[in-house]
Amino acid sequence: MTGVTAVDVLADGFGRVRESVEQVLDGLTEQQLAHRVGGSANSIAWLVWHLTRVQDDHVAEVAGTEQVWTADGWAARFDLPLPTGDTGYGHRGEEVAAVVVPAGLLLDYHRAVHERTAAYLGGLSADDLGVVVDESWDPPVTLAVRLVSVIEDDLQHVGQAAFVRGVLARS
Repeated sequence: MTGVTAVDVLADGFGRVRESVEQVLDGLTEQQLAHRVGGSANSIAWLVWHLTRVQDDHVAEVAGTEQVWTADGWAARFDLPLPTGDTGYGHRGEEVAAVVVPAGLLLDYHRAVHERTAAYLGGLSADDLGVVVDESWDPPVTLAVRLVSVIEDDLQHVGQAAFVRGVLARS
C-alpha cells in the first residue's frame, strides 16, 4: 500500500458512498422511491436526500464554504415544503413523506455534493486531519473523525435504502 494516504482512504470511502447511491437509485420510479415499508419507514428518496444533505452540510462546514444545496440552486430545484437549511435530522412521518422527487434529481444532487467533497479532500494534507473542528464533544472532534463519521452515516443510510429496494423487488 505504498503511497496511500489517509486522505486517499477518505476519498475512497466517499467514492463508495457515491457508487452505492448510484446503484440503489438505478431504474427506480418516483413511486418506488417514495415507498415506505409498513407505511411509515423512511423512503429511498428521503434516505438518499438526507444522506446527501448531511454530507453537504458537514463538508461545507469544515471547508468553510456555502452548501451545494443553496450555492448551486438545488434547494429551488427540489422545491420541497421544508426549510431551506433542513437536512432531515429529526424528521417525522409527514416530513419524510414530503420528499418525493425523481431519481435523476437525487442522483445529480448527490454527484454535485460528491464532486465538492472530492475537491475539498484533494486540498487536504495529513496534518489537516488532526485539526479539531468541534470542541463540543469529549474528546474534541478532529477533521478526520468528522469525515469518517459522515462516511459511516452515509453508508448506513444507503444500506437502508438498498434494503427498501430489496423489499420492493420481492413484492
